[in-house]
Amino acid sequence: MTTSAGQAPAALRALLENGSLTGNWELDPARSTVTLRSRHMWGLAPVKGVFRSIEGGGRVSPTGEVTGRIVLATGALDTKSKKRDEHLRSGDFFMSEKYPEITFTLNNLVPGSDGVTVSGVLTVRDRSRPIAFPANVALAGDGGMVLDATVQVDRSDFGMTANKIGMLSMQNTITVHAVFTKN
Repeated sequence: MTTSAGQAPAALRALLENGSLTGNWELDPARSTVTLRSRHMWGLAPVKGVFRSIEGGGRVSPTGEVTGRIVLATGALDTKSKKRDEHLRSGDFFMSEKYPEITFTLNNLVPGSDGVTVSGVLTVRDRSRPIAFPANVALAGDGGMVLDATVQVDRSDFGMTANKIGMLSMQNTITVHAVFTKN
């Protein structure tokens, strides 16, 4: 049975407290997506991309603490424009040859009244920054867990300040749909 987002915090809290979720969890890359949206042309044109390589996993301790990691390959961002993708892999942005991964390390997941609060460290181009954001968790009928979140990131926090004639937004929206299965 799938639990709706509104019921998930209470159900999740109970499962964390009673130890039902204890163990190792693996991210299912075939069912998970991470997308990037930004603005180009002075905010008039949206730029959208999807990371085609995503991996990760997590652990739930017997006392209900949740830790984990999600790793994205910077060279696998697909915006459906070969020229733009090559530019995003260059030194102006991700520097994919030197920094092939974006890593989010989950330090804590706290159920609240309207979802969960996720906190951890985001590392891009060898720069790490603490980050916290709201998310929804659904318990899936196949025994899995689904985490959905929309995260705002300022790319200048990670040294990506290229912005010829002010055409590009520094603000990016990352949308995460992560499906985990217990192993």
